Amino acid sequence: MAIEFKLPDLGEGIHEAEILEVKVKVGDQVKEDQPIFEVETDKAVVEIPCPVAGRVEQILVKKGDTVKVGTVMITFAGAAPAAPEKPAAAEAARAPEEKRPAPAAPERQAVPVQARAGEGPVPATPATRRLARELGVDLRQVPGSGPAGRVLADDVRAFAGRGAGGREEAPRRFAEREPAEPFTPQPITAEPAELPRFERWGQVERVPLRSLRRKIALSMTQSWTHIPRVSSFDEADITLLESLRQKHETQFLKNGGKLTLTVFALKAVVAALQQFPQFNSSLDESTGEIVLKHYYNIGVAVATNRGLIVPVVKDVNKKGIGALAAELQEMAQKTRDGKVELERLQGGTFTITNIGPIGGTGMVPMVNFPEAAILGMARSAQKPVVRNGAIEVRWILPLAISFDHRICDGAEAARFLRHVAELLEDPLQLLVEV
Repeated sequence: MAIEFKLPDLGEGIHEAEILEVKVKVGDQVKEDQPIFEVETDKAVVEIPCPVAGRVEQILVKKGDTVKVGTVMITFAGAAPAAPEKPAAAEAARAPEEKRPAPAAPERQAVPVQARAGEGPVPATPATRRLARELGVDLRQVPGSGPAGRVLADDVRAFAGRGAGGREEAPRRFAEREPAEPFTPQPITAEPAELPRFERWGQVERVPLRSLRRKIALSMTQSWTHIPRVSSFDEADITLLESLRQKHETQFLKNGGKLTLTVFALKAVVAALQQFPQFNSSLDESTGEIVLKHYYNIGVAVATNRGLIVPVVKDVNKKGIGALAAELQEMAQKTRDGKVELERLQGGTFTITNIGPIGGTGMVPMVNFPEAAILGMARSAQKPVVRNGAIEVRWILPLAISFDHRICDGAEAARFLRHVAELLEDPLQLLVEV
């Protein structure tokens, strides 16, 4: 009996994807988890693995096709049945789990069809299956967060710890690709402004706005339309911090991290967010409620040759300076190389953007919708400063915060920014407070 494979729900409101590459052909024998398609959405490039082992019977899509979620892409013949989920000894341990109510469907992302009970084998690696057996978890009850609904080890652990509780977003790969033809012009706004005929004055060229660049355009329009943004500015005297950073930079490099000002800013921002929680929130326009988040996932803007991408450092409040330095270095490099996981592009509560390494003495950053605020850092420089009646040369870092004025007031923003500045000025207090 042939097994159909459909384009799964890729989450975050994505309804279609463009086929970039078909990695198999009719008649190929494929293994479970072998990549069979590479598709591109307006958020990411996703490698879709094979959910079963078997022979490719039909391929119903080709490179360049735009495919809707739920469309049959490929069929398999002679597919191997799913591996037994449990030895008999583990059945008793699993019994309490089976008595729980069936998990409710996630609000924003449906479970891909391949991961639902009774609809074919559950896509999971042998190691994940082994972990499920050890924890007494039925894989057919676990919502998969991997590509094409694959169940990951983290999904199994989370399910074992909280039953049928919530799921995490799918980790997928984000890679750089040249735009593929054909291109269908589409408006960016509901009522696009009419442009003059520029051809009257000279030669012009039209370049398709697609993929990541289009996503950036839509996000900026959404932010500007929905968030009444106000900005506030301050400066931090980071002379002591810069001295410590330069002194210990080599040590951090040996441990795989880079001790940048952004690393310290991550900790300072979290401390300020704990003091001013309204900046770690979102406004739900449909209900008139402020959604206060009790977790601290900080996005860090990274400039790439495809555009600005904002990967997210999760649970910053639970990590030390060394761990953050290593994670930020690895995450930024992956982002620039086009290999950052989609999981790291989601779930942010606040954003930091640092133009200092490029240059610039100031900035007015755009709030990253649906967050409430963003911190901007410009280039730090040595400047003459009057201290105790004398002129000294100090390292000065320009800071800016843009915020949703519906949620936060200007006085609160000034206090928030001053709190961040004071922590950066006193590294010992920074380490003590966070």
